Amino acid sequence: MASILILFYSRTGHVAQMAEAVGRGVEKAGGTAILRTVPALTAHYEQATGDSLESDNGYLYVTKDDLREADGLALGSPSRFGTMAAPLKGFFETTSDLWLSGALIDKPAAVFASASSLHGGHEVVLQSMLTPLLHHGMVVMGCPYSDPGLSATEGGGTPYGPTHLDAESLRAHEEGMASRLGERLTRWCLK
Repeated sequence: MASILILFYSRTGHVAQMAEAVGRGVEKAGGTAILRTVPALTAHYEQATGDSLESDNGYLYVTKDDLREADGLALGSPSRFGTMAAPLKGFFETTSDLWLSGALIDKPAAVFASASSLHGGHEVVLQSMLTPLLHHGMVVMGCPYSDPGLSATEGGGTPYGPTHLDAESLRAHEEGMASRLGERLTRWCLK
């Protein structure tokens, strides 16, 4: 069985909704979804110890062991001026030891994002999340053009990964793309 780490940062809940949808896809494909988040940005970054540290929404904080032990990774962030959120980037800046050991080389990975405006940088945010994954030697995947969500004319969705565009909750095609990405990622891990 493949275990997929779904690591995300969410302030308004939209990225968390996408993470849950990715998780449903992982489970549908026969994998185990492990949802984790990172602490909000503070003057001092506190590394999670893997015990009772939880976000206000009940998600456990990620540890480097979570990243090391997962068979695959789905990474999600809101748009912050066209790049991933600083708390998520801050976590990756602590992973030099994983990079040095090659712990993530050849593991499948994918990204997803949310932005509050039409020109909020959806694709650039996804690309900013791909950079550390490529540096770690991960094998990245997006959404193929055969995904019906890419034909939707309202809301988010890109070939780089599923996205969400400002709304109370995910649109059906946004949720579907996120779920199908979870399925695809799991199938690759099982191979």
